[in-house]
Amino acid sequence: MSAPNGLAHDNPASMAGPPLTASSRTTASQYSEDRVKELVEALEVPFDSSQIEWRVTNTTKNQQPVRGQVIPYANQRAYTDRLNALLTPAGWTRRYTIHTSANFERSKDQKIVAKVLVTCELTIFGVGSHSATGEEWADDDNAGTSAEAQAFKRACSCFGLGRYFYHFTGTWVELDDRKRPKSVPKLAGWATSEGWLRGLRPVTESDPKSSGQVPAASGGNGQALHDGNRARAQGGTLVREIEQMEQALGKRMYRGLLKTLARVWNPSDIEDPAIRQKVLAHMQAAERGFRRADAARVKAGLAAFAGILGSLQVSSLDQVDNLKTLQEIVIALEERAAHSKQ
Repeated sequence: MSAPNGLAHDNPASMAGPPLTASSRTTASQYSEDRVKELVEALEVPFDSSQIEWRVTNTTKNQQPVRGQVIPYANQRAYTDRLNALLTPAGWTRRYTIHTSANFERSKDQKIVAKVLVTCELTIFGVGSHSATGEEWADDDNAGTSAEAQAFKRACSCFGLGRYFYHFTGTWVELDDRKRPKSVPKLAGWATSEGWLRGLRPVTESDPKSSGQVPAASGGNGQALHDGNRARAQGGTLVREIEQMEQALGKRMYRGLLKTLARVWNPSDIEDPAIRQKVLAHMQAAERGFRRADAARVKAGLAAFAGILGSLQVSSLDQVDNLKTLQEIVIALEERAAHSKQ
């Protein structure tokens, strides 16, 4: 099934980031390497603050007032508006494939329910194509719509659009009696289009500003104090990087790796720097594994994908909590994809 690219916002330039010049809106064969780089940079710019909404992902139990952990997101129209503003509706297209998986037991209520699986292939003419998948329980009245939106956004993130959302780990706020945020956090400067265009970026291990370097104290202990501060700052940066992997991996894999490798629930509880590095490396490997699975799933087909999951007694990729199972899924999918070409 193919979906229309959608209508552009009344004032798309306000959310498009740095607009491409007229000469850069060319046909596929005319895109140069510089123009592709320019386009990707424009796609990476955060959405306008007016387009940001907040989703409650976790809530406290038996606590008053009730608090919830919120993360920001943008709806599907914001993504299509950005693409239309930068490329025009003729500059990109998307194609959906929909499949219903076998029935699985949903752990929260032991109910047997099928899943709607949707693959979105997003093509930007002159740049290339990326595919990603979305899924939702079939008994949800909006299962198809939710899975399509999820697949489309994930495909967009492969081009850089909306990718910055993966840096958020959630902020706790008070909720009202309908479990809606009474207030929402203020976005950091790097998460706004204005800040991003000024050069602000989320903190990473390679960011020299996060190295924790401070003037050494006078006396013989100065260097030791300097090194200690630096080590603590770098450790804090590693913790943040691990926390930022939760949205990319999903809760099950994220918690599974923390428990298996570090025997903790929160990265801040990891005291050994070597274990922090190990956890981050495994999480980065898991992220690459999920990307390989997404790519192979498109080639193998959703029916084959559902069969492979069923053989491993896994209802979805979101339920995978270890690298061994993920590796088995990836290998099986890639083998099935290779056979489908023959």
